[in-house]
Amino acid sequence: MRLSIEVALEYTLREPADILLQIEAAQMADQRLEHQSLTIWSDHAVTATAGEDNIGQRCWVRADHALIARYEAIVAIDRPAVALRSLPATPVRMLAGPLVPYLLPSRYCESDKLEGFVRRTFGGLSGGALAAALVDWTADNLRYEAGSSVGMTTALDTFGMRTGVCRDYAHLLVALARAAEIPARCVAAYAPDVHPSDFHAVTELWLDGGWHLVDPTGMARAEEIARVCVGRDATDIAFMTVFGDAQLCRQSVRVARLDALA
Repeated sequence: MRLSIEVALEYTLREPADILLQIEAAQMADQRLEHQSLTIWSDHAVTATAGEDNIGQRCWVRADHALIARYEAIVAIDRPAVALRSLPATPVRMLAGPLVPYLLPSRYCESDKLEGFVRRTFGGLSGGALAAALVDWTADNLRYEAGSSVGMTTALDTFGMRTGVCRDYAHLLVALARAAEIPARCVAAYAPDVHPSDFHAVTELWLDGGWHLVDPTGMARAEEIARVCVGRDATDIAFMTVFGDAQLCRQSVRVARLDALA
């Protein structure tokens, strides 16, 4: 599958500020950048730094009065569908060091407070069968509602409210998976059929020696998701972090299918 991605950002600033952008699709084994162009209007040099786990990159921007950025890309995705339920469990003692942070609670994913619920509700399941059950539970028990959460909403808040947007779905699934001793991380992504069209957040679960993409909102299929970056939670994968004060003027994200890979 090939995706066309177009992003436009326009923000005003009350005073000069440093801004960290993460909007470029990542070059990875299962997704190839055929074309990309990032244009940022600034009187200062733009510098790039690697994203978490060396996936994707972040750009440092110094903006005086406004941030105006345009991003365009064509991404070819070659990622087969995987039957999650068939994957075996990996004992936590067998996990490599870089995976350990994705087992632990983080700022927005309080997995330690959901361990009892996971044991009571999903006892007897393990591996892919457990992971699939967690995905299904999240999809079945949350209602997608724009504006139902704020930037400080955590997985535990979402668990109680049972409403949220893609970020909240991702946070809750990550927290549930970690509580079930399955490494899980949040993923910023682009995907078609996301409504309203915007930056999207999904989840990756570590099973059978690899990361597997899932979208608990049900809006995107793993075979059609283009990763931007990964991290413990929204702290690591925010498309824009402003070290100052910025006001939104205009923002648009358009993702469209071009064709299927042969």
